[in-house]
Amino acid sequence: MSRCFNFSAGPAMLPTEVLQHAQAEMLDFNGSGMSIMEMSHRGKIFMGIAEKAEADLRELLSINDDYSVLFMQGGASAQFAMIPMNLLGDKTQVDYVNTGAWSKKAIAEAKRFADVNIAASSEDTKFSNIPDFSDWNLNKNAAYLHYTPNETIGGVEFHWISETQGVPVVADLSSTILSRPIDVSKFGIIYAGAQKNIGPAGLTIAIVRKDLMGKTINNTPTVFNYKNIADNDSMANTPPTYAWYLAGLVFDWIKKRGGLTAMAEVNKRKADKLYAAIDQSDFYQNPVQLDCRSWMNIPFTLADANLDKLFLEQAEVRGLKTLKGHRSVGGMRASIYNAMPEEGIDELISFMRGFEKENA
Repeated sequence: MSRCFNFSAGPAMLPTEVLQHAQAEMLDFNGSGMSIMEMSHRGKIFMGIAEKAEADLRELLSINDDYSVLFMQGGASAQFAMIPMNLLGDKTQVDYVNTGAWSKKAIAEAKRFADVNIAASSEDTKFSNIPDFSDWNLNKNAAYLHYTPNETIGGVEFHWISETQGVPVVADLSSTILSRPIDVSKFGIIYAGAQKNIGPAGLTIAIVRKDLMGKTINNTPTVFNYKNIADNDSMANTPPTYAWYLAGLVFDWIKKRGGLTAMAEVNKRKADKLYAAIDQSDFYQNPVQLDCRSWMNIPFTLADANLDKLFLEQAEVRGLKTLKGHRSVGGMRASIYNAMPEEGIDELISFMRGFEKENA
């Protein structure tokens, strides 16, 4: 059976080459007679896999020794709580920027632990833009500033990094990490669920500046303490070993394709193509302000919402799957992470043009 073009927001497509590599090693990794998922996480073989994966990620993102790289469970949603638990220390105030559904979830969790100041919000525009930085109300006494650089549901993305005059910046990069180069030194913490650009669901990566560790609030569980996780090389408890292994294969795949600069060129070209197809038509519309459109998640609506069901049914037959928009906003959404080949975008655009011709 041929593989479809899977436009899911996550879990998302994985590179075919990675899946084939994993398939070949499923029953017997490197002559061991065991699958990776059967091995001890403290055994020599898996320790080598883990060390290479971290080294490759550090190389891709140019992560220096000022940062620890943590491989954990719990998804980005667990980090919504772990961030305040680990960074508050003796402070009580934190800054959050509200630009969509995932920002709101992070804010709600932070309120369990801290006094949350909403430094900026685009809720009044239905999350269709990024608030102008000149209007942000930043608190110089905040323990940190948290924002979501890319909102997968609304398709809104920051294309800049805010300046905070020394307050650590914390970013949920779940949907944009590894899609282009970033300057890690601008951040106190970067965290990301794996199931978009890194690997399968079940793994979460946090890149934590070491000087921010050791500031946990009272009663923080040991397993949620960044310093404890770092001191134990992400093995204070059993990590998601198979997801870690697959992430390592993805890192190697990206390196072989030319690294993040090459990924950025392809990803921008994919996004530009799809936005152009939407903008050149009266039949399709994207609701996001032009200067903050996402490279990774592109929502669009049809001129007649009554055609949505037919659009999705015909797309499915064409091998273009999971294009239905999030239930909170409706319409369509094409998530085009690293593993989505350019051919998938071309096929989607061809289908959209044909559907418009038949139904406009």
